[in-house]
Amino acid sequence: MGQKNGILPQQEINTLISGGGVTAKQGIGGDDGHPVQIQPASLDLRLGHVAYRLRASFLPGLSRRVRDDFDAVVMHKVDLNGGAVLETGCVYLVPLQEALALPADLSAAANPKSSTGRLDVFTRVITDGSDAFDAVPAGYQGPLYVEIAPRTFSILVRPGDRLVQLRFRRGPLEILNTQTVSIDLAGEGIVGYRAKRHSGLVDVAHVGGHAARDFWEPIEGRGGSFILDPEEFYILASKESVMIPEDMAAEMAPIAPEIGEFRAHYAGFFDPGFGVASVGGAGSRAVLEVRGRDVPFILRDGQPVAKLVFEAMSERPDALYGQNGSHYQAQGLRLSKHFKD
Repeated sequence: MGQKNGILPQQEINTLISGGGVTAKQGIGGDDGHPVQIQPASLDLRLGHVAYRLRASFLPGLSRRVRDDFDAVVMHKVDLNGGAVLETGCVYLVPLQEALALPADLSAAANPKSSTGRLDVFTRVITDGSDAFDAVPAGYQGPLYVEIAPRTFSILVRPGDRLVQLRFRRGPLEILNTQTVSIDLAGEGIVGYRAKRHSGLVDVAHVGGHAARDFWEPIEGRGGSFILDPEEFYILASKESVMIPEDMAAEMAPIAPEIGEFRAHYAGFFDPGFGVASVGGAGSRAVLEVRGRDVPFILRDGQPVAKLVFEAMSERPDALYGQNGSHYQAQGLRLSKHFKD
């Protein structure tokens, strides 16, 4: 009997790695001093040793390698060994440590990690021969790159830091269900945070090492609404609880493309077990990274802004999200793991 279609769980990702479907010169799993890369339904990807400052974002297009465009788009090379600052307003391309040799029935999709999105760091994975970001075609064999564009905070990065993750899919995309997600602005306490511009540097490896008050301004409840300012970045929470069954995975998607005055999320993967009571997740909310666009826009309590799209797992993962600890299980309104207070 053949293998089932769906999103690959961690045990199948391990099998894929051991069979040479994912390779890295320094090994995979956490042997470089970083935490284990393999999540219940995704693989964290690690930055390599150099970054290239780009004059513009690009896609190589069909039948072309990413490096074929280097002469046209690369301004200078940055050594990441020992740490380097990626500055706001700049676009960088970093070769990732992992490369792929996927079988013909496996494709993959990339997304920023939750902590990356909550820092307002815009990332997109690129492959050779690609005409779309964050999409790895079935049977792809070759290197991986990540485009990084810090929007609000400049970041300090090093080789091995993990800003993006990859989810593997066997067979076509099959949507099982969707759940609408709306904004929670009710109450008189803190209902969100607005990022302070011109703040200090965020070290992405320094968990809990930054005072939240130096980077964020709390937003108090104001009768259930407030005005999004153009090009400002906000952290808000969903009104609805979110629960991802153990045999499913989910991704956040825009609820309506015609809502053009704000972007409602950056990071969107939800692993099996998120919000499940048996692994400590009862009452978990979705945290939304919101950026205002174009003109000021009134956001109201209960306003739908995104949707969760549910897919089947090919099988239940050996460990559910939060079972071995997580920064975001049972979360309400929460900043990224880099901030304290």
